[in-house]
Amino acid sequence: MRLLPALVIGAPMIAQALSPYQERADRFLQIVNAGYQSLTYVAQEAAWAAATDVKPANDAAAEAAGKAFAAFNGNPMLIREARELLAHKDQLKPVTVAQLNWVLFNAAEGPMTNPTLTAARIAAETAQASTMNGFVWKVDGRAVSANQIDDVLSHSTDLAERMKWWTASKDNGPALREGLVKLRDLRNGCAKELGYPDYFALQAAKHGMTTAEMVKMHRDFVTVLKPLYVQLHTWVKYELAKKYHQPVPKAIPAHWLNNRWSQNWTGMVEGVDFDPFVKNWAPEKIIKTAEAFYVGLGFPSLPASFWVKSDLYPVKPGEARKKNSHASCWHLDLDTDVRSLMSIEPNFNWFETTHHELGHGYYFISYSNPNVPYLLRNSASPALHEGMGELIALATRQVPYLKSAGVLPADYKVDQNLLLLNEALEVAIPFMAWASGTMTEWEADFYAGNMPADQMNARWWKLVRDIQGVEPPAPRGEQFCDAATKTHINDNPAYYYNYAIATVFKYQMHDAICKKILKQDVHAANYAGNKQVGEFLKSWLSKGATEDWRKLLRETTGEDLNTRAMAEYFAPLVKWLEKQNKGRQMGW
Repeated sequence: MRLLPALVIGAPMIAQALSPYQERADRFLQIVNAGYQSLTYVAQEAAWAAATDVKPANDAAAEAAGKAFAAFNGNPMLIREARELLAHKDQLKPVTVAQLNWVLFNAAEGPMTNPTLTAARIAAETAQASTMNGFVWKVDGRAVSANQIDDVLSHSTDLAERMKWWTASKDNGPALREGLVKLRDLRNGCAKELGYPDYFALQAAKHGMTTAEMVKMHRDFVTVLKPLYVQLHTWVKYELAKKYHQPVPKAIPAHWLNNRWSQNWTGMVEGVDFDPFVKNWAPEKIIKTAEAFYVGLGFPSLPASFWVKSDLYPVKPGEARKKNSHASCWHLDLDTDVRSLMSIEPNFNWFETTHHELGHGYYFISYSNPNVPYLLRNSASPALHEGMGELIALATRQVPYLKSAGVLPADYKVDQNLLLLNEALEVAIPFMAWASGTMTEWEADFYAGNMPADQMNARWWKLVRDIQGVEPPAPRGEQFCDAATKTHINDNPAYYYNYAIATVFKYQMHDAICKKILKQDVHAANYAGNKQVGEFLKSWLSKGATEDWRKLLRETTGEDLNTRAMAEYFAPLVKWLEKQNKGRQMGW
């Protein structure tokens, strides 16, 4: 009785497996996956060394490894075979089609159909990374770190001092400008080799979208959220004018805000500063607390190698070594070697960032399973990796979790409106204007619109003013390149809009978790220790890129990507702000 169903179910699978194109694809992908995994490890090891110890020898090794990686991924034979097989995709399994698509996506980063172009790009990428990672900011002739710049902008109330440090934070732009223009042409050239009109179009294709569709989606996000953004902008400029004893401006001077790019408006809300509660924590305690959060959900402990091979803390005073200052998490071998590059210090930003970065780490761990081929050991879309990190970062801001983690005392109380205001300012609404607005528009114009090199800074600041309502404290001519001061513009191009998608995604996921699993208020939830939440996360994390991201989103939340959950989450704040801003000058 049990044999017949098995035979009936298995028959089409056997027939499909016997397809000559499926058999051919299986043999091809077995070889490609093995080579891809091996060379990924070599390239990532070299890139890791170059990022954690910036020096010419490591740069040279990274360049050599990058060339070997590109030579494999961009091999004309691989490109030709993948294209021929995809011409018969109706005879192939969906997971096979997905792998073949990624063969071509990977090839477009360094197509050896034009080895001179690819070699030039690799050399330019290496040189740009070296310039960026090795740059030394100076204030009054003294070398300062990125963390020191951020600290001054977070605490100083002296506008002259703030102006000096903000201006210094842009000093690496001119050093990166020429390399960025060169890279634009090389990246576009590589994309065109594989049939994409430009590099931005290649990245959008990884989402199954065109450039026009991607840009429209982000413009829609900005449009829907703009009424709340205008309310926040108005409240903030009045508060800052009071703080600095200045007239209320129309657009906010950039050096008035704590963030170097005005992307997160921190430190604005009194009574919701969590820094004092972690200022005496050892950096080791911060990351161990983050790991405990995931273990409590049912994930395994981090591999022992994580603690040996990661670079988690700032370079010690007096140490000559320089390292990349931007937090990241790495999956070096697409299997068990998971590491993180951070500079953890005892403040709440690092508490949140550490939880976020380990979100990437546990995504890596989840899809490193036999059901996911190496080519598909990635997030379902580039945005979902950021979405996982952002979702957990959202969970860490919830007061019940902070109490359970020992950050806040059990009797801690705060006005819910102020808590919501702080969250909107620090991680949500201004960030969407920056990520969906300025960054997306500028990079689309830079790559797809062929932005003239002598208009790069002017267009950057026009977007910042028009979309963010922020302006520079002094004229910024074309001798500067303020876009390039953002790490991602250089080493993770046409990608930043993924953080905006991730922000929308996290509120949808959080809404689903709170309503379907926790049965808790979305503003006061606690994921900690809930194995059901862990299983919910694993249900999509473990699939990697084997399924379409839109399908996964519909299956987990019951809807397509949209700002409904985000708007509902901040709805109480809108009413509060309208009262605060009554009679004030709105907009810029």
